[in-house]
Amino acid sequence: MQTFGHFTLEGPNGTHECVVSECLGPSVADIVENRFDGQRLPGRLTKSIMKGVVESLDYMHNRKVVHGDLHIRNLAFTLPSMTGLSEAEFLSYVGQPEIGPVKQANGKECSSTSIPTYLVAPASFPNFPLFPFRGVKIGDFGESFITTEPPSTLRTPLCVRPPEIIFGETPTHLVDLWSLGCLIFELVVGQPLFDSILTTPRILVKQMLETTRDELPVRWQNSWQSISEDSAESNGPALQEWLDEMYFDGERREDLSKSEIRIIGDLIGKLLRLEPTRRMTTAELLRDPWIQGLAAEST
Repeated sequence: MQTFGHFTLEGPNGTHECVVSECLGPSVADIVENRFDGQRLPGRLTKSIMKGVVESLDYMHNRKVVHGDLHIRNLAFTLPSMTGLSEAEFLSYVGQPEIGPVKQANGKECSSTSIPTYLVAPASFPNFPLFPFRGVKIGDFGESFITTEPPSTLRTPLCVRPPEIIFGETPTHLVDLWSLGCLIFELVVGQPLFDSILTTPRILVKQMLETTRDELPVRWQNSWQSISEDSAESNGPALQEWLDEMYFDGERREDLSKSEIRIIGDLIGKLLRLEPTRRMTTAELLRDPWIQGLAAEST
């Protein structure tokens, strides 16, 4: 994502450092929810997004940058050039702004100078063209860090949070690989791999063990046994079985072949290793024959 400058804003709530970046389109999650009624993206678009995300993440990791919060709400479609557009033409892309007043719980207006008088809803992009595909870009770098200066933990949404963060380890670039596996599953299937409702760390780790059929690293086992008595037993479907079952459910579009779903499941499995150092890297992904064969759809 390109940046053009920055400035400091002094306001009633303090000093804010502001960054001016390029204008991006709707998030992938917004398109799934609003354009496809919460179902799933067309297969060709899914594959183009997959390749773009892997390439972007590889670029970042080669420069020692870790995103730390990778999921489909932080992927935004690239807009066509906005240069020379009239206001009416610009609004045809982003939609008319929706403004709502800020009021107290009792319905009265707020008198505090530290609270805005109104809020503007995010742009709706009602007529955003998905084809020709112009690419996606990774946004929201609020959790990002340089590999030599890692934070103590991350606030990644729990359903895509890597196991090493749950067990209190210092984040590395390998956290992005776990999140990438979760992201690819959600892109393909149309829903998260792990439950996102009423999830706790204990429940999530049990789901990880059940889905990956992987073993918990020895260094985490004492911590795990202290919060769970039945961590090893599972009767749920393994990753590939779950991917097949969710994709070929007979209720949503199925324009990826069974062989493609098998390949995608294998790649996701190589990203979702509980031991971080065993995860497939972005460089290895880009050398995979199937990934190399993906071309961004242009029609």
